[in-house]
Amino acid sequence: MKRYALGLDYGTNSVRSLLIDLADGREVGSTVFDYPSGTMGILLDEKDPHLARQNPQDYLDGLVAVVHGALRQAADSVPGFDPAQVIGIGVDTTGSTPMAVDAEGTPLALKPEWAGHPAAQVWLWKDHTAHAEAAEITARARAERPHFLAKCGGTYSSEWFWSKILHLARTAPDVFAAAHSFVEHCDWIPGVLTGRTRPETMARSICAAGHKALYNTEWGGLPDTAFLASLHPGLAPLRERLYANAQTADVPAGTLTAEWAARLGLREGIAVATGAFDVHMGAVAAGITEGTLVKVLGTSTCDVMVADASRPIPDIPGLCGIVKGSILPGFYGLEAGQSAVGDIFLWFVTHLVPESYGHSLAEKFAGLEAEMARLKPGQSGLLALDWNNGNRTVLVDVRLTGLLLGQTLHTTAGEIYRALIEATAFGALTIIQRLEEYGVTVREVINTGGLAVKNASLMQIYADVLGRPMKVAHSDQTCALGAALFGAVAAGAFASLPEAQKAVCRTRDTVYQPDPAAHAVYSELYSLYRTLHDAFGSPQWSGTLSSVMKDLLALRERVA
Repeated sequence: MKRYALGLDYGTNSVRSLLIDLADGREVGSTVFDYPSGTMGILLDEKDPHLARQNPQDYLDGLVAVVHGALRQAADSVPGFDPAQVIGIGVDTTGSTPMAVDAEGTPLALKPEWAGHPAAQVWLWKDHTAHAEAAEITARARAERPHFLAKCGGTYSSEWFWSKILHLARTAPDVFAAAHSFVEHCDWIPGVLTGRTRPETMARSICAAGHKALYNTEWGGLPDTAFLASLHPGLAPLRERLYANAQTADVPAGTLTAEWAARLGLREGIAVATGAFDVHMGAVAAGITEGTLVKVLGTSTCDVMVADASRPIPDIPGLCGIVKGSILPGFYGLEAGQSAVGDIFLWFVTHLVPESYGHSLAEKFAGLEAEMARLKPGQSGLLALDWNNGNRTVLVDVRLTGLLLGQTLHTTAGEIYRALIEATAFGALTIIQRLEEYGVTVREVINTGGLAVKNASLMQIYADVLGRPMKVAHSDQTCALGAALFGAVAAGAFASLPEAQKAVCRTRDTVYQPDPAAHAVYSELYSLYRTLHDAFGSPQWSGTLSSVMKDLLALRERVA
């Protein structure tokens, strides 16, 4: 009998389904549901640019829409397809994306009395309102629990779980008091599907717990009550209403309830995998193995690697955590990333590119691409820092901002666009250098996400800057594909994830090879980038910036 698995990929602006044939990985159905609330699915506050929330009702409405859509497509394209042939479901989401819930696991935002309260909504990963709390957690842990920070790169982030809960407790004490507990988005959806919504019994993701909530079995799971109480008296009793254990995503969270089977048109009792973050599941679908760096290129980027957990691995400053089992069971998962990449390009085109390049966003991007393609590395004389939404790795500082250096009265939008792309590539190289500095060898780079598939110019620049071939995962939807693979393994269709990868995962034929001449120029530019990076981002930096502008001019004159 044919067997299929369903992946559900909850992104920043939409949720996507992907139904795959487990015999060969063929994608037979997929639908996207754009979140209707707020601006492109995000609840914003014009008074606070750091705020980014979501409506959990969008998640539920999207769930029904995308599953039905995928099943309809499969029925139309596959003779004899039967929804009863779907044997497993996997779920990935953004993170850390927590929500306040009651004792039954119902989000407060779905209750009439809290529906209009911003703090009762889901706190999206890109909400940075808790930057002060992140700094406080970092300082206290550095003084009292340095081992906490050693496993998360040395600095706790405003994107992460405890920063957000602490900020909520201080700024919205009524919501904090009404909340029985808090759950991650990636835990809540499997909980809904399996009927295990009570916070104390809900299956919890080691990916979310380890990378974002300071969970580690070495110190008994979550941070101890004394440490939490030193931050806020309400956090200590909250710890007992969270969770004691977390598990890998190949382990079932439970089985599909009769209610949700009927709503979705699936068979009751099929396996639902424990949830995880989008990038981690996407890395599995991209074919991650030891020595492979998987870059998920989208609004932001996440860079992930795995390392055999049977061997010790050093703590690496600036990483978003080293967590056993967060990507592949039996391996440490290493996570890094950049807080904005695609978002930088979209900001630039939306707000600053004149209509002479086109009227629509698509026309403007096309015009910029055409101009950018005529430029050589270093020809514009421009250099940028890619910190428009802060720095995630290696500085871990949300309050850093973007910078553009070298513009003249002749600078064009196409030149700036190329400089912004180059800046994100330089940021990517900084991450690779930090990994290799601590003995984690990057043998190959596999890229995935919308930018990897759609922007050939960007991929070539990345190859030239990094000095490495850039491969691209075959699927356009690696996060959803990875979720489907976890659903299949949870259902017993494969003995392990590597076995599932071998059956399904591959890369595209096109490989972007670095141009040696371009790489040589970019090596010079990168040296200047690192000067700016360290000067503006590192408190310990000492040096001079007086030569940077002149060096850019000299390089421009040489290559023009």
